[in-house]
Amino acid sequence: MSGLFAVFWKELSDHFTHLRFAILLILVYVFAIVTIYIAAGHIRGYVTEATQFVFLTLFVVPGARVPILGEISFPTILSIFIPIIGIILGFDAINSERASGNLSRVLSQPLYRDSVINGKFLAGLVTLSILVVSIVVLVAGMGLRMIGVPPTAEEILRLFAFIFASIIYGAFWMSLAVLFSVLSKTTATSVLASVSVWIFLFLFMFTIASAIASAVVPIDQNSSLESITQWDELYRTISRISPSTLYGEATAVLLVPELGTASPLMMLIGTETAGLQPSPLPLSQSLLIIWPQLTSLIALTALCFAGSYIRFMREEIRST
Repeated sequence: MSGLFAVFWKELSDHFTHLRFAILLILVYVFAIVTIYIAAGHIRGYVTEATQFVFLTLFVVPGARVPILGEISFPTILSIFIPIIGIILGFDAINSERASGNLSRVLSQPLYRDSVINGKFLAGLVTLSILVVSIVVLVAGMGLRMIGVPPTAEEILRLFAFIFASIIYGAFWMSLAVLFSVLSKTTATSVLASVSVWIFLFLFMFTIASAIASAVVPIDQNSSLESITQWDELYRTISRISPSTLYGEATAVLLVPELGTASPLMMLIGTETAGLQPSPLPLSQSLLIIWPQLTSLIALTALCFAGSYIRFMREEIRST
């Protein structure tokens, strides 16, 4: 255990003192603050007398405009930057040490091999957690000052659940980057592989899912409700291959208590068909809805880390 904590504290110090991390941290803070600032100015158009969770509405109101993505909300900002942060924390975890010769020198000490990869992953996870918590707390404090409406106990608990989901989402991308770091010999290869997977899953997976769903279940403006439901089920089943979809569904249900399903389209159709306004769900019901998404993210994270752990433990490391 002493070896594990030695690696952990060394890696944690490196993360917080590295220039690239500081630059990315400032960039994320700026985007998040600008988004909430704009959202606070638009919140009046999204809040009515029947709105019970005014403070949570601040997090889902569209804020900053991005040329490609359009107006994006705070959860969208996190869904974009958290993978980048996770990749930065993990893409050179092993191969940079191997290329410099430090890995063989470290393992020549009385130190268990698994303490190295466990300590690196744990340090990255703690760094990611501190970053996510600090951003959410900063944005929440800024929003509280701007709108003047304090959060209720239910809203605070939902924000904690939102933070937990964000940390799991980032842990997956970090574990994927660590896996590529173990498999590849150079840091350039691992970062390119990690970024390529992220771009494919974040940008192209939705287009592929839509194309496949439309080919199997063609729909148009005159399609029946049954056809639309089948299309949406197939589209979401395919798009859930992407962790971004799982994270988006989880955060939407947590930050919009009125959502009784992970599919906003089905929720809209059901509301219009019944002619009733949806009532907010308690947190326990929302957690039951998103439990499959959270479980999937945890399983993907464990799978990637298990692959990197097994590969690292079986790797032959020669002294230089």
